Amino acid sequence: MLTMALCLTVSAGIIPADAKSPKVKDSKTTYAADVLRPYVESGQLAGAISVFYKDGVQETCCIGYADVAAKRPIKMDNVFMQCSQTKGFCGVTIAKLVEDGKISLDDPVSKYLPEFETLWVLDKEEDGVKTLHKAKNVLTIRMVLNHTGGFPFEASVKREDVRGGGWSGGAPLRQVACVAAASPIMFEPGTQSLYSNTGIDIGAAVVEVVTGMKWEQYLKENFLDPLGMKSSWFWPTDKQLKNQVEMYITKENAPAEWVSENSWEQRPYNDSHVFASAGAGLWTTANDQLKFYKMLMNLGVGDNGVRVLKEETVKSILAVSTRPEGLGGYSLGLTAPVKDGEGEWFGHGGAWGTNCLVNWHTKELKLWVVQISWGPQPWNQEVAKAAEKFFQSVVDMSEVNAYTGRTK
Repeated sequence: MLTMALCLTVSAGIIPADAKSPKVKDSKTTYAADVLRPYVESGQLAGAISVFYKDGVQETCCIGYADVAAKRPIKMDNVFMQCSQTKGFCGVTIAKLVEDGKISLDDPVSKYLPEFETLWVLDKEEDGVKTLHKAKNVLTIRMVLNHTGGFPFEASVKREDVRGGGWSGGAPLRQVACVAAASPIMFEPGTQSLYSNTGIDIGAAVVEVVTGMKWEQYLKENFLDPLGMKSSWFWPTDKQLKNQVEMYITKENAPAEWVSENSWEQRPYNDSHVFASAGAGLWTTANDQLKFYKMLMNLGVGDNGVRVLKEETVKSILAVSTRPEGLGGYSLGLTAPVKDGEGEWFGHGGAWGTNCLVNWHTKELKLWVVQISWGPQPWNQEVAKAAEKFFQSVVDMSEVNAYTGRTK
């Protein structure tokens, strides 16, 4: 049995609040902790952060360790790799440019990156010989942001098997775009879906051309800084890394095993080999993630009262799919429903098990933080059930309060 171990907090009070931030009421519930405790006690789960939020009421659970060996508790301000959740951060930069009238989602990518004027589609490959045809469809900004552009997961300039790269190791965004444009794509643009870091990086390269700024700097000035996300960046400081959430491999009915790194994102994490990647690469904290996703939930307004996007922008191109009919739901760097509705959520997950989803209709949010390189995660379904209990309990409490108020 772990002693201090569960490091459990179920309180909204641990989240630093801006003076203008709305007050968050502690739900006084422990639904997530109750289901996670046995896994932490057995060592199968090193540590996790779970946040359930509904319309001002929040359950915050920090349980276990950021570093098991050092007995360092996991906390809301520990930095971690959010991996593909970075895609949504590229999505909002594109949405901002659309909102400002500087681009259209249906603009050809070649309007800003001429190297995409002619693309070649891979028909087949036999004995190392590739058969290609010239693409008939025009590649648009919409397509690269919703994974219908036909690009492979990573461009060769970043792929681990080609040059030992990864999401943040590899190359500048413009170079990634150039290599992608010169390489075969997998299908006619707009006709299928294929999950691709490359496409998102191409979208970020468009941002750089349109704004004349590095994509990450545009992101910082228009979203990270206004929302107060001071702990999120592509190059975490040495001080931050001393308190990072360490990475583990999980096993069936056995303690998790610490690993120094995953080959996709290699140490050192903040030296000159690291390039900003829009597909995956932004480091953050649970506190900062809440600021970003609550902004989406609140249709463009941060918890500090700062508006970074118009309400209609979030509703029309972030909270609902931008894909053609029949290709599933995905908007701009975010998983999203095909059709908007009260029961629909949007957000994104990351490779190491992180995830955050929001529902703007009901003002609900589910955030989950772990750092699991690979291995089973048997607690996921139980956490999902815990979330259902939380949201139902908040609804029940609000109904009781409303009834009590009418009797006064």
